[in-house]
Amino acid sequence: MTRVLFVCLGNICRSPTAHGVFLHKVSRSGMADLIEVDSAGTAAYHIGKAPDARATAAAARRGYDLSPLRARQAKPVDFQRYDYVLAMDSQNLADLRDICPADYQGHLGLFLEFAGLSGAEVPDPYYGGDAGFERVLDLVEQAADGLLQRIRTSR
Repeated sequence: MTRVLFVCLGNICRSPTAHGVFLHKVSRSGMADLIEVDSAGTAAYHIGKAPDARATAAAARRGYDLSPLRARQAKPVDFQRYDYVLAMDSQNLADLRDICPADYQGHLGLFLEFAGLSGAEVPDPYYGGDAGFERVLDLVEQAADGLLQRIRTSR
């Protein structure tokens, strides 16, 4: 089993979008029994809350269901469970590095690396309009395809 954790600040916009998109792609690839997907936030602002309604609506327009997801906070124990811990931006990556055990053997990095966009960040759409959520989906879909391909070839 390969386990993937997507992480943003509050776990209500970017990381649940990545979670829902990647889970959908994993299911369609026939690899649902081989890949586990989750998401979390580095901050505790929204623990237990559903994804942002704008993120949920944008995802639904493309056929992704975020409604079952609930926010949680990333914890050091996550590094014992997940093979890939993927941050949406460099600040969240830095926050994850602060809690990452020194002996972690998995992949800790930026999610957009898998879209061939080294050093690029998924922009936070929270304070913007609908176009920001669509842009997040565009980037997440591209990176999700790359990540799925990486996992497929590494098996």
